[in-house]
Amino acid sequence: MSEAIPPAAYPTDLSGLRVALFSGNYNYVRDGANQALNRLVGYMLRQGADVRVYAPKVENPAFAATGTLVGVPSFAIPGRAEYRFPLSLSPRVRRDLAAFDPHVVHVSSPDVVAHRAVSWARGRKLPILASVHTRFETYFRYYNMAWMEPVVEALMRRFYRRCDALVAPSESMAQVLRDQRMNYDIDIWSRGVDRDVFNPAARSLEWRREHGIADDDVAIGFLGRLVMEKGLDVFSDSIDQLQRKGVKFKVMVIGEGPAHDWFTARLPEAVFVGFQGGADLGRAVASMDVLFNPSVTETFGNVTLEAMACGVPVVAAAATGSQSLVDDGVSGRLIAPGAVRQFAEALRSYVEDPSLRARHGAAGEERSLEFSWDRINQAVADTYLRLVRQKAHRRKG
Repeated sequence: MSEAIPPAAYPTDLSGLRVALFSGNYNYVRDGANQALNRLVGYMLRQGADVRVYAPKVENPAFAATGTLVGVPSFAIPGRAEYRFPLSLSPRVRRDLAAFDPHVVHVSSPDVVAHRAVSWARGRKLPILASVHTRFETYFRYYNMAWMEPVVEALMRRFYRRCDALVAPSESMAQVLRDQRMNYDIDIWSRGVDRDVFNPAARSLEWRREHGIADDDVAIGFLGRLVMEKGLDVFSDSIDQLQRKGVKFKVMVIGEGPAHDWFTARLPEAVFVGFQGGADLGRAVASMDVLFNPSVTETFGNVTLEAMACGVPVVAAAATGSQSLVDDGVSGRLIAPGAVRQFAEALRSYVEDPSLRARHGAAGEERSLEFSWDRINQAVADTYLRLVRQKAHRRKG
């Protein structure tokens, strides 16, 4: 085992700070979590830090990785082949990690490689930060395996307690982690929104018409990967309730994923516009009239913030993430998870009252102005430096 770095060798600012970041999915499938990680790495590099990322690699990733990416052994997950399972901290990766000689280790998913990285860092008395991006323990309830949830929660607790601190995307998620006794040193690493992409001016009636949505149609939008854990069943059931009440509207679905066929069969009259990125995504989001986000698995709710930035009111589950963004009755509605009838009533109010949509949309846009990426990423940088400083002081003692 190598000697730990003496306290005097630790940097006191970002210039020269070396961070080893472990991710189960850094860039091979695009999602809000890995885009946040890439933005963080870009920010750290601009501040003079050195970041080395350890994650599975694929031949044709969804987007180019920011910074230096070192591949770790992995295999495709059965039944969800687009995702990969990190397998081991191989000798090759360990040699690379030792040569990089990080000051701090950052793990972003509780997988096998992250467990090994935590052990590696603890053996060298290095500070460890874990970022929480999704509520993995809740996924099993969408695949008829709810009995696994307490087991997974216990495993996650063991993992997060071996870390020096956590960062969570919202205060509501931080409180969930405290209640689950995952850790008690928890800072907030929120999420930002690109105002050049997401803003009300991106709305396009022409684009709507091209997709069969008339100017006077009220478009209820879904935005996200088409996977069951995003609440596709609750979304569909709520739409059924709304249709039974005779309410006239259109459904617009933005995204792709393995549950695409299930969702299209379930909502045959919906408009599926597929994956959208960059300015195209901003246009699509701004062109809906209300976002419906029934998911309870997000820790922040990037899609909620993006809709708010576009001046679109949001109907969301009162769960981690959205409840830290949406002011119920002011910029949207927060409904008890799975409460289909209440979701339908909230949607009905927006469909039938254009002035309500306008007021709540404007309030949401105003709230979104608080989310600057650089300010948000500096919070993580400050946590890195705090952990490094604390570890150095403990050694002096």
